[in-house]
Amino acid sequence: MRTIEWVPEKNIVKMIDQRVLPHEESWLEFDDSREVAEAIRGMVIRGAPAIGVAAAFGMVLAAQQSRASTHDDLLRDLRAAHDVLYAARPTAVNLRWGLERMMQCASHLTTETLDETRARLLREAQRIADEDVQINQTMGAHGARLLPRQANVLHHCNTGGLATVDWGTALGVIRSAHEQGKGIHVFVDETRPRLQGARLTAWELMQWGVPMTLIADNAAGYYMLNGQVDAVLVGADRIAANGDTVNKIGTYKLAATAKDSNIPFYVVAPTSTIDLRTLTGKEIPIEERDPREVTHPDDDPRGIAPEGVQVGNPAFDITPHRLITAIITEYGPIYPPFDETLLPVVERAAADRRAGRVVSPEDVLHE
Repeated sequence: MRTIEWVPEKNIVKMIDQRVLPHEESWLEFDDSREVAEAIRGMVIRGAPAIGVAAAFGMVLAAQQSRASTHDDLLRDLRAAHDVLYAARPTAVNLRWGLERMMQCASHLTTETLDETRARLLREAQRIADEDVQINQTMGAHGARLLPRQANVLHHCNTGGLATVDWGTALGVIRSAHEQGKGIHVFVDETRPRLQGARLTAWELMQWGVPMTLIADNAAGYYMLNGQVDAVLVGADRIAANGDTVNKIGTYKLAATAKDSNIPFYVVAPTSTIDLRTLTGKEIPIEERDPREVTHPDDDPRGIAPEGVQVGNPAFDITPHRLITAIITEYGPIYPPFDETLLPVVERAAADRRAGRVVSPEDVLHE
């Protein structure tokens, strides 16, 4: 199931509303780039790869909405849409990556008619979406190799098909290993305050038939210390040039506990999540979200805290590179020292993209 896709008959983008899962499967349709930005901000769609694709389709809508009569006027309207979409959630680098890729596409079409430019932008957005699925499946194949035949895996937040176009990053590894016949059991962190683990990851794993146990976030250390966890798998919203990784709040605590318990800690993310322009995690902006997410979980009208309490609600934290065993990309696992090993992989990805090549799971089988 694709979580986001273009509907050519209506010239709209539709996406599953993740806010109402697992109780309801509802699809929303958008014909305005500003509505897409609001959907990203309001977490109708979430997950770094998914919002990068959503932003790309948002740019397609902006091109269709534009009343420009010249190419320069169209570029001006696209830049305005770019700024609105980028401001929706600035931490996840895939958002910027998708927007920049669409702007580059438009900038190179100076000899095309405006209608041809709009059509090319749509093809580019669809290409980004299709590549996401293939890249995720390839990461899954690479990551599955690192898991033993029988494994208890701890997972945080949601990184499955819902966080991407389809298949998933860290959960994609789990899905691939399960489909290979490995005996995988997953400890699913509930992931406060928005409960993406309880609402989304548990739902996806049950759809796939993967054995799982939902746990409170604070129980993770208990299972690790007792030797019941063989590996920790998480996704990423941005990876700095030195390997520092920004991911859902609570990830750093898991990485530190895994290190102390001698458990491998794997980050699973496509090369588009690696931001070589950012040297360390300290330079990455951390989104501060609505206090009501903490005081009124799952929109409970009564809330759980005294009225007027002061709240801190950072959406992400930074996991230092020294705590990460490997970063699993579509080109396989990358090991420390990350300040030396990330650059060649990002350069390889850029070269493949220029040549129109995309890695595939079949490539992994022939290695």
